[in-house]
Amino acid sequence: MTARDVVTMAGVRETARRAAESVARWRDAPAVHPTGVLCSGTLHVAGRDAAWGVPWLDRHASYPAIVSWSHALGTPRRLPDALGLAVRVEHADGPERPLDLLFTSSGTGRLGRHVPLLRPDALTGAYSTLLTYRTGERERVLAAFPVLDPPHTPRPTLWQELACRPVRFRLCAAASGEPWRPFASLTLEAVHPAPAETTVSYDPVAHSLPGLCPAGRLNRLRDAAYAGSRRGRGAT
Repeated sequence: MTARDVVTMAGVRETARRAAESVARWRDAPAVHPTGVLCSGTLHVAGRDAAWGVPWLDRHASYPAIVSWSHALGTPRRLPDALGLAVRVEHADGPERPLDLLFTSSGTGRLGRHVPLLRPDALTGAYSTLLTYRTGERERVLAAFPVLDPPHTPRPTLWQELACRPVRFRLCAAASGEPWRPFASLTLEAVHPAPAETTVSYDPVAHSLPGLCPAGRLNRLRDAAYAGSRRGRGAT
C-alpha cells in the first residue's frame, strides 16, 4: 500500500465515522440496527472434530450469550429489511472478556455470503458476518444458520418465535472454495424488551479473540463507523 493509499483510506474511515456519528445523534440510537430486542441464551463450542488452530474454537466449552436481533435500517413494520444478529459471548477469553460476533441476513454462496439481504421474517435464511474473520491461518466468513424443527410456520420476529420454543442456530465458517464447517451452536431461550438506547454496545474489533478477529480493510472501515455511532449516542 502506498502512502497515498494510506491517506485515502484514513479519509474514507473518517468520513464513515462522522456520518455514523451524525445519524446516531439524530436518532439517539445506533446509526444502523436502531431497534430490536435482547435475547439470552447459551453458545456451545463443539471443539472436537475440526482443528481450527484457534484455542477458543478448538476448546469444548459452553458460554452464556446476550443476543440482539434487530432491523438494519429501521424500515416501517411489514416492509422487508436486512436483519441483524449481534452475539455477545460472555467470558469467552476469561472473566469480563467477551467475544462479539455481528451477523447480517445474507445468502450463503461464494458471493451471496458477502451481500446483505432484505428479509420479511427472522428465520427464513442464514445470517453471515459479510466480511471475513482471521481464523488461525485463513480468512473465513462466519455464518449463523437457523435450525428449524418441522413443521415450522415462519414468524416475523424472534419475539414471536421465542414465545413458542427456544430458537437454535448452527454457527459455521468457510473460506472461499471451502464448504461450511460448523464450530458452535447457539440456543436462544428468552427475550428481554429493551429501549434502543439501553442496547448492549457490541464491538467486534475490541471484543475479539487471539486468532479470531475481523480481517481486511473493509472491517477497519466498519470499525470506524461503529465508533462514530457509539460516540453519536454517547455510548461507551
